[in-house]
Amino acid sequence: MSELSRYLQGPRIAPKPITAGMRADELIDSTFFAYNAGKLARGCRLFVEKMLVDDSTVGLSIAGAMTPAGLGVSTLSPLIQAGFVDWIISTGANLYHDAHFGLGLALHQGSSEWDDTKLLEDGVIRIYDVVFPYDVLLSTDAFIRRILEEPPFQKPMGTAELHYLMGQYLAEREDRLGIQDTCLLTVAYRAGVPIYVSSPGDSSIGMNVAALWLESKGPTIDVSRDVNETAAIVYDAKRRGGQSAVLIFGGGSPKNFLLQTEPQIQEVLGLPEAGHDYFLQFTDARPDTGGLSGATPAEAVSWGKIDPSKLPDSVVVYTDSTIGAPLLTAYALSRRAPRPLKRLFDRRDDLIGRLRADYQSRRAGNLESGKRGPKE
Repeated sequence: MSELSRYLQGPRIAPKPITAGMRADELIDSTFFAYNAGKLARGCRLFVEKMLVDDSTVGLSIAGAMTPAGLGVSTLSPLIQAGFVDWIISTGANLYHDAHFGLGLALHQGSSEWDDTKLLEDGVIRIYDVVFPYDVLLSTDAFIRRILEEPPFQKPMGTAELHYLMGQYLAEREDRLGIQDTCLLTVAYRAGVPIYVSSPGDSSIGMNVAALWLESKGPTIDVSRDVNETAAIVYDAKRRGGQSAVLIFGGGSPKNFLLQTEPQIQEVLGLPEAGHDYFLQFTDARPDTGGLSGATPAEAVSWGKIDPSKLPDSVVVYTDSTIGAPLLTAYALSRRAPRPLKRLFDRRDDLIGRLRADYQSRRAGNLESGKRGPKE
């Protein structure tokens, strides 16, 4: 028994009865002991106790139809406002559909079993069990095209600037209506949190940008700026002696764009770095199919994406993000005081300047080339 005792050092399973009025954080700590409930509890504590320390920069990636289900306003915006998320990678669809709320357009609870042929006849769009009129798309498209014709958009720009300007116009509309914080874009705009899209042409926002391109109007998206800006955010966080943490809802292209910042720093730019420090993912994707959505943090180590010395702190929770994200947010808001906003959007040019200077210095032979592996 003494030889096995090291396996018995974990916290004792000591459940307490669930009571009326119990808070979400209390429920998680007192009943989530094993299986994916145990992983969710571990992930909540990792987020609060390590990822949210003052010197940590937290990047969030969002994939899957989270905002049509209302999670933009209910779950993601409170994380931004509390200073718990410093920069974001999203699918364009999540930002587009969240703008419906900012425009006061209605989405409804429905059923995944309804006849889609009849929905088409009635002019109703379905996202699993979320439904809304086709006119919601047309109204949102009209708003997007109208603001994209405004003078600030008539130039090349990265997606962070594109979404910041969209948030500004939506915020101005809120101010006129006497309301506030109706969607993710306005909350991020007010907090100075940059939002990037890894595939800017792959959404209705990108489609409207493309439509204006046919008229020689609107922005030209600079994807190289996005790659370098996101890498510069991580590089600056680590060079200042801080830590870089990644919070991933779903997987897909946003997950890769969030994690590829480290290979961009090490492999491509040749700058010394060791990988992100903390990794927390909520996913329903399996790792054995070989897809990026299900790829584990251990696999990410081989790419230099995750610091191998911090691998024990990585957590993957296998659950639907629409379940896990609200629980994580409720836990964090109950257990951690808000952090000062980093306002990384305002610092983008300075961060790029530092990355460029170090890259050029490395190319000139004045800086040590990048290393892969644990920190010394």
